[in-house]
Amino acid sequence: MSWSKHGGGKSRGEQSRGYHHGNLKEALIRAALELIAQKGPAGFTFAEAARWAGVSPAAPYRHYRDRDELLSDVARRGFDQFEAALTRAWDDGKPKPSEAFDRLGKAYLHFARTEPAYYSAMFEAGIPLDANPELREAGDRAFDVLRRATEVMIATMPAKNRPPAMMMALHIWALSHGIASLFGRGDAASRKLPMQPEELLEAGVLLYLRGLGLPEA
Repeated sequence: MSWSKHGGGKSRGEQSRGYHHGNLKEALIRAALELIAQKGPAGFTFAEAARWAGVSPAAPYRHYRDRDELLSDVARRGFDQFEAALTRAWDDGKPKPSEAFDRLGKAYLHFARTEPAYYSAMFEAGIPLDANPELREAGDRAFDVLRRATEVMIATMPAKNRPPAMMMALHIWALSHGIASLFGRGDAASRKLPMQPEELLEAGVLLYLRGLGLPEA
């Protein structure tokens, strides 16, 4: 579910998403996603999240130590959904790795565009990963989908020409993330370019793979 296009102020719909029937934690997550979509991950306070959830300023402390811990939980959930989306797209490299690899890149851009609040919490909140093992592990699991896909692509190359898998995975990640952040986001920037973000990513990856001499390219 995307929380990216709601206007400011407390509408009737927003009030209905508030705390009820003991679902305080979920109400706070939804409030944080709303506020991230409107103000960015650094643009709101813990008390404001409580207000949007329709509870007292003290209520969030039942579940979260502070705003950063709330953001960490949002980011972790985002990475879990991101991992699931990438895993579905890769589909164990079927019917062949090159097609699955292309789907993987498109899934990356699709998530950034349709879940910008989650994406922002995941990559722009500045949460120290060393202080949150669960968040680090969730991020690592998502990256591992890309790393495993890269290893499958590399395996199609002659052994003497194979690049380090981690290096290649990081290069593909940087390209995907850069295009997603600049052109594939669901934010208000709406930067114009003469081709779709998916086409730009496909062309960039194709040139990169051909430069490595990858037969699948």
